[in-house]
Amino acid sequence: MGNRLSRIYTRTGDDGTTGLADGSRLAKDSLRVASMGDLDELNANLGVVLAGPLPDAVRDTLVDAQHALFDIGAELAMPDAAIIDDGRVEALETALDALNADLPPLKEFILPGGGTGAGAAHVARAVCRRAERGMVALGRDEPVNEASRRYVNRLSDYLFVAARVLARAESGEVYWRHERGHGSST
Repeated sequence: MGNRLSRIYTRTGDDGTTGLADGSRLAKDSLRVASMGDLDELNANLGVVLAGPLPDAVRDTLVDAQHALFDIGAELAMPDAAIIDDGRVEALETALDALNADLPPLKEFILPGGGTGAGAAHVARAVCRRAERGMVALGRDEPVNEASRRYVNRLSDYLFVAARVLARAESGEVYWRHERGHGSST
């Protein structure tokens, strides 16, 4: 590993910029830095999900996802880097298929909730979708590893299914009730 931090503050960002791994500096509100921040927030939310009781397979997949998110953050900090490959995406798809196999098909929309763990997974899913949108926006103007973007997309799907599994183990899934006549002109 590279440099170890002996002191957390450096004062180099006091001017509103942050350093990338290649030594260049960007504004802290640039799309690249914002995408890195969204991934960091997502990783922190996975930490919240991991703090609760989970089936071993979910725990293992989410720990792997935390490592993958660090790799994707490294890619964003080193423009033109590619660490995540299609194999990582396929492994996540395999885990997603296995987790989804025992769930009944969805016939209704699910509201975020269903217990503490399920709610935390839904928050992580929503943050994951934002991180994906940020990567898409960044990719319009600058290189973004497409496998990494696909990984983040698949991770949001995985978190949705994990939330379903956790809700069913906690207090049950919460289904949306469409109230006809409220706010509708038909």
